[in-house]
Amino acid sequence: MTDILAQISPQRSTQYSNIASTLAPAELATSLMGPSLSSIVRIKLGHQEYLKFTIPDDSLDQRSLYELGNLSMTCSFFYYYEHIESLTGPFLKPIEIQDQHSLPYDLLMTRRYKGKTNEMFTHFLCNLARYSSRYSHLPWSDIRIFDPLAGGCTTLFTALYLGAEAVGVEKNSKDVHSTVTFLKQYTKEQKIPCIFKEERLKKSTRKYWFTIGTNQQRCLLVNGDTIDSASLISGLKKPHCIATDLPYGIQHGGHIIELIISALPEWLSILLPGGAIVMSWDSSRFPRKDMINLIKDLSPLKILDDDIYENMAHRVDRVIKERDVIVARKEEL
Repeated sequence: MTDILAQISPQRSTQYSNIASTLAPAELATSLMGPSLSSIVRIKLGHQEYLKFTIPDDSLDQRSLYELGNLSMTCSFFYYYEHIESLTGPFLKPIEIQDQHSLPYDLLMTRRYKGKTNEMFTHFLCNLARYSSRYSHLPWSDIRIFDPLAGGCTTLFTALYLGAEAVGVEKNSKDVHSTVTFLKQYTKEQKIPCIFKEERLKKSTRKYWFTIGTNQQRCLLVNGDTIDSASLISGLKKPHCIATDLPYGIQHGGHIIELIISALPEWLSILLPGGAIVMSWDSSRFPRKDMINLIKDLSPLKILDDDIYENMAHRVDRVIKERDVIVARKEEL
């Protein structure tokens, strides 16, 4: 057995100061390596937080190293030794992990706008969706992620960074146009190959297609209403995962209920059997038990409720005192 330390990612924003510490254990435990790990605990060394865990010697292969490198809430990894011969530790030996991403991480970070979901948290949602689906064995390059409330498209950018195919629907035309403009400018400035195509549909609906990078990853952003998602993205292969951050605001207790009632059946009609849906929301205004009951009343989704999934609530700021995450799977027929 080998002891490993994973450094919990430092936070740049005081708004999200505790998010990585809260969510890192859940992300690691739900990952592909999770079943083989034991004794996942948080420890502090030199005022820095780490996750300490034990993994069988024969499990730390190239696939495991690749999965470690795709975690969002941890950033550096070390072999951990209590002592070396007669010398008392602890001692840390860095683990070299190759960056296998074809697109730069700053694709997620460069664009700033009001209401943007933290990119580290968005990365966490995408990871959680893949881990919780029946398709977790597939590499990211074979995964399709759908965000039905795309906003400024942080989820789509994250999916592209991870290597997945990305599809999003967003009703606000200003958000869509600014995202399209940003992505065209960003790829041009970074000298990243990008093929762009605009498709005009009836009324004001527009489809914006991107083929990006040397791996020719596909991204589709549709300007339309999420309750029409099935028709808006018809003809595409169904996504393996849905990951979205529900709207916030004082009024959104009632708004979330209306949104879920009108849109969830549409979203599930798109999702592959065995696929997972991950949603985050302001649970200080709409409690978790109410969200669970609402989803159960509307759909046959299997809500994942192991201890791992029940302990992901965290504070964001003075307005959003508690944000939570719910994970459900569309069981195969």
